[in-house]
Amino acid sequence: MATAVKVSDDLFKKAKIQSKVFKRSIAGQIEYWAKIGQMIEENPELPLPLIQDILVGREQIKVGQGTPYVFGEGE
Repeated sequence: MATAVKVSDDLFKKAKIQSKVFKRSIAGQIEYWAKIGQMIEENPELPLPLIQDILVGREQIKVGQGTPYVFGEGE
């Protein structure tokens, strides 16, 4: 369900630029930033590049590119 939320003009302008670079909607860009922020707050010990790599890996698995890592396999 979509809900309207007011954001600052500055945030909107930044999201508009980034959304074009990464081929997302403006709302999608703001949702991505919110997701990253939430993950960082929940996992402050993890560096941002690792969190981004995890998100990329999850999307790759969803579209059939790659296989999930299973701990303990191959050891």
